[in-house]
Amino acid sequence: MSDAPEQVGVLIVDDEPRIRDGLRRVLEPMGYRLALAGLGREGLALLEQEDISIVLLDLQLPDINGMEVLRTICSRHPAIVVIIITGFGTVQTAAEAMRNGAYDLLPKPFEPEQLRIAINRAREKMFLEKEARRLQQDRLRTLADLSLEKSRTHTIIDALPIGVMVTNALGEAVLFNPTFLRYMALPPETKEGAPLGAYVHDDALRKLILEFSQGCHIGPDDSPTYEFSVGEDRFLFARGRPVLGKRGECVGAVVTIVDITAMKVLDRLKREFVAKVSHELRSPLSTIHEQLAVVLSDLVGQVSPADEHLLSRAKEKTQGLIALIGDLLDLSRIESGIVCETPKSVNLEELLENIISFLGTKAAAKKQTITLSRASEPLPPIKADPLALESIFGNVITNAINYTPEHGHIKLLLSRTATHARVAVRDTGFGIEERHLDKIFERFYRIKNERTRYITGTGLGLPIVKGLLDAIGGQIQVDSTPDKGSTFTVLLPF
Repeated sequence: MSDAPEQVGVLIVDDEPRIRDGLRRVLEPMGYRLALAGLGREGLALLEQEDISIVLLDLQLPDINGMEVLRTICSRHPAIVVIIITGFGTVQTAAEAMRNGAYDLLPKPFEPEQLRIAINRAREKMFLEKEARRLQQDRLRTLADLSLEKSRTHTIIDALPIGVMVTNALGEAVLFNPTFLRYMALPPETKEGAPLGAYVHDDALRKLILEFSQGCHIGPDDSPTYEFSVGEDRFLFARGRPVLGKRGECVGAVVTIVDITAMKVLDRLKREFVAKVSHELRSPLSTIHEQLAVVLSDLVGQVSPADEHLLSRAKEKTQGLIALIGDLLDLSRIESGIVCETPKSVNLEELLENIISFLGTKAAAKKQTITLSRASEPLPPIKADPLALESIFGNVITNAINYTPEHGHIKLLLSRTATHARVAVRDTGFGIEERHLDKIFERFYRIKNERTRYITGTGLGLPIVKGLLDAIGGQIQVDSTPDKGSTFTVLLPF
């Protein structure tokens, strides 16, 4: 499709002026009408004032999390097409963005041509959806009407760059486009009308589509998604919506499928790059740290207090970098699926006692106490990787020590449910405000205020905990009150 004769409004929401300026230089010559915002709230305000059809949205904004901005846009302006532009693009980020209503994701840095392709596809999607809505209002009242009018709608569906399939209430395919056939590795001459199993061979996806077709997911916030692969080199992401008749009954479903292979490859390359760079940096940094320790030891009393302070700070900073590299390598191993591969029977009480004993010196330095309250009856062993469990509880307890002031108390409460062991790590520390609770498991996210500004850390401890628990089928919950303390509860399946 050539450039549209009418100007399309595009809102750019990014806190970096150079990014906004670069996007403007690419999009203005294409005939788009632009609005620029450096903050999430500013962007949301512009949507109420301007005629905007497409939004280019950064996820890392200084005032509001980009995912929250995305959810607000999709809730208030469902017709607007949102493209995520971020330097932190992972498969998990892409999946979450698509679940929240994003159309596409461009990982930074990207080439102008990539931007042109993405913006033109978004524009085509906008026009096609607008036309589809008009046709639906004029002609299509039920999926039976859609079947009768398929000669007209095929043109629209076939033009979409994503796979589309429409089913009736019985789960039979009544319409699909060539992209869907290509993604499902089906012959181009495949016809509609057969049972779902003739087109979808993945059992979990077929079950999900049948549920959509039969009206099992009608709520506005109840839209399950599914990631799957076809062959060894193609990864796909599916989401569906039930189609309702004029009396509110479910008459079928529309399923869209997006190819996320490029994101998978990019994510793998990023993991490999981070792992290699981290591995290459760890050895020289360790050498520097050891040499600084030797210099400090040999020059005790021979250098001025100012010089000794500088050397000590340099030693602390290298230790911090070594810890960051270790955490990055741990995350790379978790994301690569090479942890928790050799589960063993673990006595949870013994493991916690060992961790408390190991961290007792750190707590004693702050005049803190750590106690373990055992379960009322013996717990059965946990089947898990012992190193993973040590990392999980080591990180959680270390956080409790760091964020609890002197003379504080940290208590571990061990109990069980019918299917899980429960370990609650309760502290009398600074606590966490409610607005931070849904962000503390994001990478590099750290709460900064007057009381925590001097606490060192990488912001990767809790993401590592979350990744390890996901790998072994566990869960973590947080309950916190500012100035009173926090409780991190870990659930481990027996």
